[in-house]
Amino acid sequence: MADRNRDFKTGERVTEAGEYVCQSGERKNLRTDEDFPVCPIGGGETSWKRDNK
Repeated sequence: MADRNRDFKTGERVTEAGEYVCQSGERKNLRTDEDFPVCPIGGGETSWKRDNK
């Protein structure tokens, strides 16, 4: 899927379940159709990237 390598912003819809990493380096397992959450550390908007390990 082309979305695997793009950044996602807080509030966007998760299109593929998996583990994502925010700008602060925190990892979170997200499910399809959830919204990307705020940063678990700072509590504000952030960007998320799929962890392709």
